Amino acid sequence: MSESDIADVAVVGAGMVGLSTAWFLQTHGVRVTVFDEATAGSGASWGNAGWVAPSLSTPLTDPAMLVHGLRGLLRPNSPLFIPPRVDPGLWRFLLRFARHSTPARWRAGLRSLLGVNALALPAFDALAAGGVDGPIAEADPLVYAYADPSGAAAMVAEAQRLTELGQRVDVEPLALDQARRLAPILSDRVRSTLSLHGQRFLDPPRYTAALADSVVRRGGVLRERWPVREVAAEGNGVRVHGRRHSERFDAVVIANGVALPALARRHGVRTPIRAARGYSFSVAVDELPSGPVYFPACSVVATPIGERLRLAGTMEFRAHRAPLDQRRITAIIESVRPLLRGVHLDRRTEAWVGSRPSTSDGLPLAGRTRTPGVFVAGGHAMEGMTLGPVTGRLLAEAIVTGVTPAALAGFDPLR
Repeated sequence: MSESDIADVAVVGAGMVGLSTAWFLQTHGVRVTVFDEATAGSGASWGNAGWVAPSLSTPLTDPAMLVHGLRGLLRPNSPLFIPPRVDPGLWRFLLRFARHSTPARWRAGLRSLLGVNALALPAFDALAAGGVDGPIAEADPLVYAYADPSGAAAMVAEAQRLTELGQRVDVEPLALDQARRLAPILSDRVRSTLSLHGQRFLDPPRYTAALADSVVRRGGVLRERWPVREVAAEGNGVRVHGRRHSERFDAVVIANGVALPALARRHGVRTPIRAARGYSFSVAVDELPSGPVYFPACSVVATPIGERLRLAGTMEFRAHRAPLDQRRITAIIESVRPLLRGVHLDRRTEAWVGSRPSTSDGLPLAGRTRTPGVFVAGGHAMEGMTLGPVTGRLLAEAIVTGVTPAALAGFDPLR
């Protein structure tokens, strides 16, 4: 069977990436079955900050981030935390990560992302035009807030650098009085603000639920609480093995987040993936901001979702299923408390930790494996919400045509 004859595809993983891939496969007339070990959207997608911000989509292997992270390496209140314990696999991953954290490799990684970043918002537009009614809004502007005005100057310089490299970042100074009208949550400790234009934000649980509903309405099958144990070639197709049952398909997309290597390794995918865990929680506020607010000095983001404010932050390299560490929640609270007003930090709900799948070179995996009919999509780290739809759209095209779109060239899973 040639790839152009593929008519029945399984997608393993019902997060933003997997559901988007299934949806766009349906636009090509492909029958889809989506498997998830839990429920749709309940993994790393659920507690995401909800930003759709392609202007901010850059490789995680930023040398500046590495230096910043090393300074607070073992501090539990640091935005980047690595537990001081023996984990040879983690330390090998971090060593590879450090090797990729050079200016030259970071620039090469950014060039690989430029194509998908440019197509990210149009992919959301295609979903909306096709009937996905998940809530999404313009973040115009997205507000940056600083206690130290020098931080704003550094961001303006960074935006100029990115723009010169081909990724436009439309940022400009924002008067404090205007910033406080947009974001009444800002305290008097905030001394400088910027506005970033052209981005969006959404409610992650409601959006992924709407996407899953659309897949099912269009004839797709969603098998929740159906853990996949193995993906194996079988004749001209691929068989998906579960705990008690198995099913055969023309092709399979492995898009199950941080667990991707367990299924993809036998198909030649060797790029390590680890859980770069993020934390979030929701709080009551006296008056919601009109859109997202970012506090770069403490790496905390704030997004109005429904009638509450979701605060998210930190990057913690810890085992995927390790329990939530309350110290990380406390670190977020204490770092951002002086910058907020009218935000009831002690009235928290929905405390969450999620395993964002991160590769050792800071770039996603998206494309074919060495096994005919087996594809992967994952490793988006903090950009799964932003890049999930465009990844799904381009990968679906690759599966049905047999030709990899140029925008996916830098994400070869066999690299």
